[in-house]
Amino acid sequence: MNSRPPHGDQTAGSPPTVPPPPSPAQPAGDGSRGPATAGRGTGQNQAAGPAAGDGGHHRTGGTPRRAGLATLPALYPAPIPQDGLEAGRVLLRDGTAATLRPARDRDRPLVAEFLGRVSDQSLMRRFFAGESREAAVESLLQVGPPDERYTLLVLVGDPDHPRIVASGTYVRDERDPDAAEVAFLVEDAYQGRGLGTLLLERLALIAARHGIRRFIAWTQPDNRRMLEVLRASGFEAEQHHRDGYVVVSLDVQPSPESVERSEMRDRIATVASLRPLFRPRGIAVVGASRDPGSIGYRILEALVMNRYQGPVYPVNPKAGVVGSIPAYRSVLDIPGPVDLAVIAVPRDAVLDVVDQCGAKGVRGLVVITAGFAETGAEGRELQERLVAKVRGYGMRMVGPNCLGLINTAPDVRMNASFSPVFPPHGRVAMSSQSGALGLAILEYARDLGLGLSTFVSVGNKADVSGNDLIQYWEDDEDTDLILLYLESFGNPRRFARLARRVGRKKPILAVKAGRTAAGTKAAGSHTAALAASDTAVEALFRQAGVIRADTLEDMFDIAALLANQPLPAGPRVAVVTNAGGPGILATDALAAAGLEVPEPSPATREALRRFLPPAASLGNPIDMIASATAEDYRQTLRAVLADPTFDAALVIFIPVGLADVDGVAAAVRDAVAEAREAGHHKPVLACFMSTRGLRQPLAVGDERIPSYRFPESAARALAKAYEYARWRRRPLGRIPAHPDLDIDRARAICREAAARGGGWLPAEEVDGVLEAFGLPRVPSRFVRDEEAAVQAAEELGYPVVVKMASRTLVHKTEWDGVQLNLEDAGAVRAACRGIRDRLAAAGRAGELDGFVVQPMLPGGTELVVGVTEDPLFGPLVAFGLGGVHVEILQDVVFRITPLTDVDAAEMVRSIRGYRLLEGYRGHPPADQEAIQDVLLRVSRLVEEVPEIAELDINPLKAYEPGRGCYVIDARIRVEPEEPGSRQRSAPDPGDA
Repeated sequence: MNSRPPHGDQTAGSPPTVPPPPSPAQPAGDGSRGPATAGRGTGQNQAAGPAAGDGGHHRTGGTPRRAGLATLPALYPAPIPQDGLEAGRVLLRDGTAATLRPARDRDRPLVAEFLGRVSDQSLMRRFFAGESREAAVESLLQVGPPDERYTLLVLVGDPDHPRIVASGTYVRDERDPDAAEVAFLVEDAYQGRGLGTLLLERLALIAARHGIRRFIAWTQPDNRRMLEVLRASGFEAEQHHRDGYVVVSLDVQPSPESVERSEMRDRIATVASLRPLFRPRGIAVVGASRDPGSIGYRILEALVMNRYQGPVYPVNPKAGVVGSIPAYRSVLDIPGPVDLAVIAVPRDAVLDVVDQCGAKGVRGLVVITAGFAETGAEGRELQERLVAKVRGYGMRMVGPNCLGLINTAPDVRMNASFSPVFPPHGRVAMSSQSGALGLAILEYARDLGLGLSTFVSVGNKADVSGNDLIQYWEDDEDTDLILLYLESFGNPRRFARLARRVGRKKPILAVKAGRTAAGTKAAGSHTAALAASDTAVEALFRQAGVIRADTLEDMFDIAALLANQPLPAGPRVAVVTNAGGPGILATDALAAAGLEVPEPSPATREALRRFLPPAASLGNPIDMIASATAEDYRQTLRAVLADPTFDAALVIFIPVGLADVDGVAAAVRDAVAEAREAGHHKPVLACFMSTRGLRQPLAVGDERIPSYRFPESAARALAKAYEYARWRRRPLGRIPAHPDLDIDRARAICREAAARGGGWLPAEEVDGVLEAFGLPRVPSRFVRDEEAAVQAAEELGYPVVVKMASRTLVHKTEWDGVQLNLEDAGAVRAACRGIRDRLAAAGRAGELDGFVVQPMLPGGTELVVGVTEDPLFGPLVAFGLGGVHVEILQDVVFRITPLTDVDAAEMVRSIRGYRLLEGYRGHPPADQEAIQDVLLRVSRLVEEVPEIAELDINPLKAYEPGRGCYVIDARIRVEPEEPGSRQRSAPDPGDA
């Protein structure tokens, strides 16, 4: 089912982005920016300091007026595959797993077998000229550099005897380097299962990285299936007829439609692949035992005793009956269909069992057995063989080394684990990376009365991972809230992408263990020194809207609120209490968490005055005093829920004397029921500070009011819910496509430096990279000696700054390497000699590259913008107050690239010194949009040029609104890019 074979050379190159439209150069001084070019001088296409005439000592011209960020076109980040872009697991439309990888010359026998199974019609549609099968083998195995031609293969079957079922190839057009011809071939038995679309998407991403903008596909008019693949891809397409063929031209740059359709297809395939795990037609327990102490016995008992709504088949080669149920010697002996096999056999027997399951047609595995990657190198190798077998048979696997999984749905009732606890049915789904902790979690959830829809212990996450489960739960009608206990990430950038999308529908609440990893890596820049081990996780959660709990107890406190109450519309909380002390504690806790405790409206105060005793306090907290009755609680709560002043209510009760706990609880229920009938849907939290607590849950119909032992717990939970509600209401954000970037120039500079071995770029190369990305710089001259420095100062105009330039001495201030306010030639010479002499005295004169001369820029607010590379999360962008105080004050926030305009604006507002940027006590405000523009350009720079490992702009001087901000000093370190070294280009298998 495929198109004409490609002809000519092909390439595949740079990361996929929407290329900026051409922008004509503007006359100097008109406030516009033309495209940055390699030949441009340092005095052009750059920002200047404060406007002339304000008393400043600058001679850099007027400030360019940038187009507003909101007016720029948007970039659409390409989809992020679960495994590597070019190799790893893929899922077919029906949920079957397969393996994707590039073609290799040694694949000749496999390709010949593949073509031998393909029908003559399919072969003709792929190789129009009726090529022999031998010639077709040679055509598919023409391997070249990816910027010329590339072939991907999809394989299934036992890893020792795999078979190819599909191939896709692009070849760059010799006549049009922006285009490549693309063709596909899918084995007849696998047609209609989404392989053509999958190969098209992957080849498009690879080709776009190598500079290809369009795919050209030739196909026969009656090849409707191929034409539908091309039309349904979501890529912008043009179609015409030529020489009796249909020619389709596809723009392979990601677009909103292509990204949305790709993610939808991925979600459908993932859900289909996991359905046999959660809703199997039959379950085999392999390793079922008669020994009550064995795990196999406990799993079988859990399935039977919790009334799994389907057949269960014990598998034990040494017993004919297990637990009064007929047993089978092998999975192959089971007469009925088996969708799920729970494996609890010794480690060395697992692979043989997987072979049996594959032959039986089992779709899903839960491997309880331990002894794999968690044990060391030998275990890792065995786990890799296990995963290869599972994928070869098209199966999905939870584990190994896991507790199992649970589905509480009444029509399933599956406890495929060795947990003795079967939680009540509810609308909360949970994944735990720890099996042992999972046992405690299930027990705690049961004691709290928190109902679960599904629970999965992912163990080593060798196949099914948190990202897969999030996609499954996204549209699961039984799930409203997702809980995650995480110990590690495998593909955090994909996790962030999924969480941003799913979090708009359903809250994702996570505990991430390992916040305080001992030690931090040696750092060569301010940014790297500030990026502690947990920084990337915190940044990811904030950007993706994931609610972070510090402890499991906090997680369940927050979950009790999110699972049962509406989200707060605002931060204003009414506190209703019968004791002053707890009310004060609650007020302090709410304020500390960023919530507000305003006074009731005059109408509400008047209503309260009618029935509360004169001694009651009608402010906030509303203290009804110790004599408050259940009726007082009912009327007071009803009044505050009707008051538009408040967005939420916290009800505190502490027993005094013979207080009626149950009566107060009933009054709270009644008040909430009346409020709901009146249309007041505000969250309500209770705090019953009684030694025996509440005998019955606070339930209003299907709604449950969460009850806490102490007000601080309730306050923290409500604050987290409000923070999530704010994130959910904020705009999605967009990545502006700046039209003035010279990406090729920046890449060329950094790749050339990386080829030299990498390291810190010399000053002139740093300036070239910044200029290529339109970052506003102070005019600078790099010079080698004192006389050249004097000449540069004469050209720039006094007063000037002289700085030492060194690729190895990072912090200039440690060497007194920045000399300010130099008024004449003598001062410049003396500054240069002083820097050289200090380094010579320390024996480091050979590390001085030269000097940088700049005009003085007085005033402004000093900021820092930086990037450091996290080995797992990719680039982290930092922003905060700059200058010499950056590491002392540490007023810095981090975010993961790529930044959206919403991310950049939030970064600026998130530092503790933000009031300084707004203007504070005579200090002028800063141009916040210009700062955000710098953050967005830096983010794009490190995404487009992966060789950049560290970047430090310190200081970045920001001036009044409309007058911009300017890079005063910058450093860039590059490293050779290793294939697969960055998650944004080739994620490792596994994930959150």
